[in-house]
Amino acid sequence: MMDRLREAVRPVAGRAPEPTAAIIDSQSVKVTEVGGPCGYDAGKRIKGRKCHIAVDDEGSPIVINVHPADVQDRDGAPAVILDLLAVTPTVRTLFADGGYQGPKLRRTLASLGVSDLIEIVEKPRDVKAFTVLYRRWVVERTFAWMGRCRRLSKDFERTLASSIAWAKLAASRFMARRIARQQRSEVIAFSAE
Repeated sequence: MMDRLREAVRPVAGRAPEPTAAIIDSQSVKVTEVGGPCGYDAGKRIKGRKCHIAVDDEGSPIVINVHPADVQDRDGAPAVILDLLAVTPTVRTLFADGGYQGPKLRRTLASLGVSDLIEIVEKPRDVKAFTVLYRRWVVERTFAWMGRCRRLSKDFERTLASSIAWAKLAASRFMARRIARQQRSEVIAFSAE
């Protein structure tokens, strides 16, 4: 369902149905006492799970993966990238932050035959304050959109599959709203004529 909604959202935004660029990132969330797989993300100081997503240039999720928070971004990325290329083989560039660089991920990507796929977008060294980074802001906005779903504020699920299902449901909800908003504005414009 999420793939069909993404294919419907892209033409509404004036884009081709299949993306040629994607952005990857992850977000750690706390878990409740229900149990299930979890780990400790030392960088964020969170015991929980990590939602790893790849989005298109409009912010619509292509792949959503959930794993324990102790899995580093560069270690969780190969599974997300494989799923991404299986769903959208037209992707030629994958923008990422500094957590996705390193020799281990480069070797893995080279073994998959996509060593030049990933492009690291880093903050300029001379900038000390907050700055919007090229293409990376899109995936952060998607996390904010998904954060509107209260069910994702913490991971209440016992299984990873259930966590993925709730994340996909939240993504499907905001994509359906974008389509409905566009159709509503077309109806209003048609009735005004």
